Amino acid sequence: MDKQTIIQLSDVNFSYDSIPVLEGVDLIIKQNDFLGIIGPNGGGKTTLLKLILGLITPDRGEIKIFDKPPKENRHYIGYVPQLFNFDFDFPVNVFDIVMMGRLGKKRLGRSFLKEDFEISLRALNKIGMGDFQNHEIGKLSGGQRQRVFIARALAAQPKILLLDEPVASIDSKWQTNFFEFLAELNKEIAIVLVTHDVSVVSTYIDQIACVNRKIHFHGKTKEGIHQISEMYHCPVDLVAHSVPHRSLHGHGD
Repeated sequence: MDKQTIIQLSDVNFSYDSIPVLEGVDLIIKQNDFLGIIGPNGGGKTTLLKLILGLITPDRGEIKIFDKPPKENRHYIGYVPQLFNFDFDFPVNVFDIVMMGRLGKKRLGRSFLKEDFEISLRALNKIGMGDFQNHEIGKLSGGQRQRVFIARALAAQPKILLLDEPVASIDSKWQTNFFEFLAELNKEIAIVLVTHDVSVVSTYIDQIACVNRKIHFHGKTKEGIHQISEMYHCPVDLVAHSVPHRSLHGHGD
């Protein structure tokens, strides 16, 4: 049985100040897909996620989330940006941050229900931060904060999770646990992960795509990753014989 199409982009173009960022992008994401996105700095990776969320609109082309425009159905999407515009000096605790993920699920003027609290706590426990629920967000490490914001996205019970460089602030020891967690989560929802480090996530992802103004798809094998590098000038982190190295030097993100 064919999997349900969750997100579809057709011939999407987008420019900033008349400078093309994305051109002719066609993309289909289906139920339980796990897509890893790589590409050079300024290639359009984050712009692509913002278009899917409906935070910006394309100059040309069409975007559908469950067959409707993004603004109508983006409540199905959980989003974790690379950088947060957040005042970490503000005295708010971890649990309150995660509860923000439930705002889109409650009716205007209605108080949170017991179910909202239970879902938020489960999200925190899933990400290994349940013991920190009463801690102030500003007193946590960068990696801990990132995990809290991932829990906030999960509290919305999304059907697809968009992650923009989610391990940038997470220590290497917890990164492996994090990717194993994503693999388990992928049994329930689709995941789109923007990353530099394909060497780790290639164990779990279904597809690799390079976004460099246009979008190009390849498989998850090392051969496929090398072909992306050579054909589309995308930077890829690889591990060969346990020795980390970069392909295409000079094209760092």
